[in-house]
Amino acid sequence: MNKAKAAVIRKGTAAKPVLALGGKRAGAPPIALYYWPTPNGHKITIALEEMKLAYVLKAVNIGKGEQFAPAFLKISPNNRMPAITDPRGPGGKPISIFESGAILQYLGRKTGQFYPQDPRQRAAVEEWLFWQVGGLGPMAGQANHFLKYSGEDLPYPRKRYTDEVHRLFGVMNSRLARRKYLAGSYSIADMACISWVRSATSYQSLDEFPHLSAWVDRLLKRPAVKRGLAAGADLRKPVMTEEEKKILFGQRAR
Repeated sequence: MNKAKAAVIRKGTAAKPVLALGGKRAGAPPIALYYWPTPNGHKITIALEEMKLAYVLKAVNIGKGEQFAPAFLKISPNNRMPAITDPRGPGGKPISIFESGAILQYLGRKTGQFYPQDPRQRAAVEEWLFWQVGGLGPMAGQANHFLKYSGEDLPYPRKRYTDEVHRLFGVMNSRLARRKYLAGSYSIADMACISWVRSATSYQSLDEFPHLSAWVDRLLKRPAVKRGLAAGADLRKPVMTEEEKKILFGQRAR
């Protein structure tokens, strides 16, 4: 590990830091990213890498229930990762933020990157960011759940959610037929979508969607996207245990 990366390692708070990345802005205290390598987590590692912000990963093992730790709930009351703490927030004071869409907007405002100032351009980015948060992510997540984790043969929800992913891929394909990126220029909207599209290709081929496929190839060639998708890859086991499934999929109000 080089000096720039080593300099951003910090002692853990609510979770154990596993490695430090980014760190290309000399003297900037690192953002702590509470993270697990999932499509929602990847949104933020990609953004941090693209924006060249110093950060440290703090693993929140969602299969072991670490998202319910009291210290983490102070940062993310919805007991979900990702979340961040920025020691140099607005006015130079610390801030914590949960929800991936809110984090992306915050980082875009903080750096002035990938989140345009022009009101019309910003509105376009926000349209596609919220489209992902409200549509692509939840629908792809449900499809993945019923295909891989339900443990029951449930044709209706499998068809319901895979059909919706197919529809959403069609929406992206039509949009990308006329432009390289979702909102015109490369933005946090693209960062929000890439990991979910990539994940969904395990059950939905891109063969019918050539413009979407070209967009995926375009993004995967970006070094920062590669680094963001690789962050903490060794943390996640390929097979989920039954106990982990109970923790993840049996949650009710506490």
